Amino acid sequence: MERDEQTYSIIGAAMAVHSELGNGFLEAVYQEALAVEFKHVGIPFVREIELPIRYRGTLLATCYRADFLCYESIIRRVESD
Repeated sequence: MERDEQTYSIIGAAMAVHSELGNGFLEAVYQEALAVEFKHVGIPFVREIELPIRYRGTLLATCYRADFLCYESIIRRVESD
């Protein structure tokens, strides 16, 4: 099975953050640490980007706010334990 290098690198960055910080912090701490790790390993990202939502062809007034958009196409949500 072929692996997706971009997804693999994002998962690796998340694992590095978890290995360093462990459990117990609020989501904001993990999100900030992950931004640092993404920069460190060279993963391009935009943080807290609003993405439009369409339902049955209608653009909704409410947007989805992604924690990270990596490589211009992969959404990453940060969760605390």
